[in-house]
Amino acid sequence: MPMNAQYRGPIDLPAVIPVFPLPGALLLPRGTMPLNIFEPRYLAMVDDSLRDGHRLIGMIQPDAHRPGNPEKPALYKVGCVGRITQLAESGDGRYLIELTGVARFRIEEELAVATLYRQCRVTFAPFTDDFIARKGEGDVDRAALLDALRAFLKDNKLQADWEGIDKAPNEALVNALSMMSPYGVVEKQALLEAPDLKTRAEVLVALTEIDLAKKNTEGEPQLQ
Repeated sequence: MPMNAQYRGPIDLPAVIPVFPLPGALLLPRGTMPLNIFEPRYLAMVDDSLRDGHRLIGMIQPDAHRPGNPEKPALYKVGCVGRITQLAESGDGRYLIELTGVARFRIEEELAVATLYRQCRVTFAPFTDDFIARKGEGDVDRAALLDALRAFLKDNKLQADWEGIDKAPNEALVNALSMMSPYGVVEKQALLEAPDLKTRAEVLVALTEIDLAKKNTEGEPQLQ
């Protein structure tokens, strides 16, 4: 998804961003995520994001393994900031938006703020490679990734647009498959925090193989 703004490095992004905690939601650099915004606090977040000109929202997952409460759950330390690149009003009070991923961030501090939505001071410094499109594509084992995808599709009786897949660059393919993967919060976080594209592809292949092996084992008759 093309963007009007250019982000060449951490210096081009604000130090404080609004965050949207959403379990199972994985946004990656240059990936796109549609969101249906209806809660008042997140409607206000979108309004403020548009008003301040940054158009940025940090996607992050709640961390169920740390103390928190339903209204303010603990958060993982790493998320991904996205820019609002599409917005439509539904006519019934909702926003239908699309975020395009810019770069991952690490939370340094959650701020005490008057807004209904949460805001954090973050650093993008650990993820400078995120600003370089298609970084590390040549290191991805594309054949292994496609083998895992074929096995997953066959096991789940699904079809795919193979013409589009064959044309997709490695970065777009790895990140799109990671974002669309059916895995849980912990697995999605592992995909997000993978240090490079090669490792993310390897994690995705491993998760797929584990999932397929588990399903096959569960389908076998059990010894009495």
